[in-house]
Parts: sequence; C-alpha cells; structure tokens
Amino acid sequence: MDSAVLRWMPRRLAVVAVAAVTALAGLVVTPTAQASPAAQYTNPLANQRADPHIFKHTDGYYYFTATAPEYDRIVLRRATTIQGLAGAAESVIWRKHSSGEMGAHIWAPEIHFVNGKWYVYFAAGRTDDVWRIRPYVLENSSANPLTGTWTERGKVNVPWDTFSLDMSTFVVNGTRYLTWAQAEPGISTNSNLYLARMGSTPWSITGTVARLTVPTLAWETRGGVKVAEGPTVIQRNGRVFLTYSASATDANYCLGMLTASASADLLNPSSWTKGANPVFESNAATGQYGPGHNSFTVSEDGQSDILVYHDRNYRDISGDPLRDPNRRTRVQKVYWNADGTPNFGIPVADGVTPVRLKSYNYPDRFVRHWEYRGRIEANVAPLADSQFRVVTGLNGSGTVSLESTNFPGYYLRHRNYEMWVERNDGSATFRADASFFRRAGLASGSGVSFESTNFPGQYVRHNGTHINLTTTPDSVARADATFILE
Repeated sequence: MDSAVLRWMPRRLAVVAVAAVTALAGLVVTPTAQASPAAQYTNPLANQRADPHIFKHTDGYYYFTATAPEYDRIVLRRATTIQGLAGAAESVIWRKHSSGEMGAHIWAPEIHFVNGKWYVYFAAGRTDDVWRIRPYVLENSSANPLTGTWTERGKVNVPWDTFSLDMSTFVVNGTRYLTWAQAEPGISTNSNLYLARMGSTPWSITGTVARLTVPTLAWETRGGVKVAEGPTVIQRNGRVFLTYSASATDANYCLGMLTASASADLLNPSSWTKGANPVFESNAATGQYGPGHNSFTVSEDGQSDILVYHDRNYRDISGDPLRDPNRRTRVQKVYWNADGTPNFGIPVADGVTPVRLKSYNYPDRFVRHWEYRGRIEANVAPLADSQFRVVTGLNGSGTVSLESTNFPGYYLRHRNYEMWVERNDGSATFRADASFFRRAGLASGSGVSFESTNFPGQYVRHNGTHINLTTTPDSVARADATFILE
C-alpha cells in the first residue's frame, strides 16, 4: 500500500467508524438479506464434464448429467448429497446414432421431471453434417431414471430449421416454459435466446415465441463470436432471473443475466432487463477460466441455492476450445443481495468452498477485508471480500486458518491486536498469528468463535467497524466474538 493511501486512510476510517458506532448505539439493525447456513463442497466435483446439470428430486437424490468430451453419449449419476456425486457410479443412458440424425456433437443434456416422467433435453448434430445442431428429447417413465427404458421423442419444434441447442425448462405461476438458444435467419449472431410455452408434450412448444436477447455487448462477443446460449432460471421473491453464457468457449466465456417480474408477461421481451455486465467470469487470482453453461440446484438442507457450472483451471488452450476436454463441473453457494438479486461472486479456487462470517449480534454485517484491514460491514461489495476458506491451520495442532477467497495465499492474522489479511510469508510468527482454535460460539452454540493460538484466551472480535483480537470479559464481548458461518 503506498504512502498516499496510508495518509488518507486513517481519516476515512475514522469517519466510517464514528458513523458505525452511532448506528450500533442507537438504531435497530435489520438484516439486509435472508441468511442461510453454510454450504461447503470441494471442487472440482467432476473432471472432464462440461455443461453440467444437477436436479434435486423429491426422492432425496441429486441427479447429475453433463457433456462428455467425446460428444458421443449421455451420462447420468445420482447421490443423496451434492458432494456424493463426485464418487457416484456413472451410467451411460443413451449413445449417439451410428448414422443420420443424433449422430454427432451430443451436447448439454439436462434432466427434468415433468408430469410424472423423466425427460432429458440435449443437442445433437448429424453424422453427415455435424454442425446441423438441433434440440432433442428422451423420455423415461421409471421412478429411477438410471433404470427403465429411455425412449427417443424426437426433435422439438423450434421456429426455424437452424442451429439450435441448450434447451431448458422451468415453471412460473403454474405455466411451464421452454427456453433455448438458436440462430435466427436475418440476425448475424451465432445464437440468441428464445422462450415459449411448453406444448401438449414436453417435446413441443406452442404459441408465441419470444426472442429474449441478442448478444450485442462487448462481453457477449469476445473471442470473435456473438453468443448467447445455455439459458437457465432461478426464481426468488417474485422475480425470475435467467442466466446465460456468452462469448467464445475459452477464457472469454462468462455468464450474463436477464431479470423479469414473475407477474409480468414473460413472452413479452420488454418484460426482461439485461444486465450491463457479466455476473460471473474468469478470475486469474483463483485460477479459474471460462466459467459458464450453468444450472442451479439447492443444498441438502434446502436453505441455500447452489450454482453449478463448468470452467478450466488454465487460461491458454491449444487449438479449438471445443476439442479441449478439460472443462470441469464445479459448485458454489449463491448469495442474495439486499435488493433481492443473486450474487455469484467469483469462481472460487479449487478445494473447499468458502464461507462468510456473519456477526451474531448484528446479523446484517459480515467480516471482510478492506484495504487489507479486517472490518465488519453490511452490503459488502465485492462479495469475495467477505468470503474466507476455513482451512487446516498454518500452525497445525488442530487449528484452522481463514484464507481470503479473492486473495489466495492471504490469511486473516492478528498484528498488534488488529486483524489484517496478509500474505503468508512462511515465518513461524505469521503461522501462529494466522492460526486459531475453532470454538463453539461464546454467545451461542449455533455460532463459532476463533481463539488465538499464541494468545490463549483472546478471540477474534468486532469492535465498532474493526476486527480485533481481545479478551471477552462480558456478554457484549462474547456476542461480538461470535459469528455464524453462512
């Protein structure tokens, strides 16, 4: 940090601290967004599995399908937990045709349960024209889709006989829709996004077809292609959020989002608003590149929304990205902003996913780093400033350390009884300062507290807007030193 920043930072911090202390003293704190318990997983979930789709069914199982890099089959696995999908046995439920239709480029399968039966939507080309990509549907009436027979129900009646793929389905206010990507005659793009009501069968559409968006923004056209594809929907608090993938399928790949009111006419394109910027994209710090083609599921306790997506852990690709087999399936928790919109943060580093440390006594506020100083604030932006990986302690001996999500290799440590996020310098002092005993919450067993290893009896605690290391002699201090993992 340069000297100019150091000169003005104390004054700025003082102003913020006074305002925060005033708020703590006299105002009722109202949480800015509904919280949910931590949902932690280990990434990647599955290597060489792209365009992932995870569906949680009422039978207690998660069903997972994805694109295999050979583009020749549809695979399916299930488990009672999301992490369990990593080691679950995988079955081939369908293989490409040896000639003609559905004979090449078997892409982006999605599994859904509609009207008491299982359906898989997928895209496929022809053996004699591999780029003649169209959407197709399989049906299975067995209770367990890993058993029974998958019947080919043919091609969906999309409006033009053109390149079309990535079909998905969702229900809003009792109406089931199909959404997909397609090249429309007269529009010079690779694909746009479309929406229609499902017809009398899950492999048909009916009525108005709405063109929701055309890729025109700079981040939708990176890599020399104009792409909007992979639409999928998450809903909350009366709004519909449709995420989609944009740009070339290398490190340029990213997610955009359209938003509509659930009470609006979803088949009216003006009901939808496109975000001006991508909502999820490559991150060099965490080593994740080209995140995209996502789906959504929910955590095992049903309280957290989970983003499912693929990416690569390297930026540079030799040759055609579609021939690079190393897109991996990954998952991480979705957070919700105070305005009710989803916040996907950044694609987190490989390994255990991070958590947020929510204040026990001021539940709208979270531990964050701000110019490397530990603070507690509401409405943290960017989200990753308030995300930490709880990892094995640098000092060992049953301890834990809190690693920054957007600054991997930086850890929360105490220095002069103040908490800072700093790079591990490898010294014994740093290891000790950045290691804590994880204790049951001093104010509530539902929370956690972090006791210093080299200063026993002293805990990580918020004090005004800052995070310090102090003793906890009274109930206020014990509450200040208790956090809820979210």
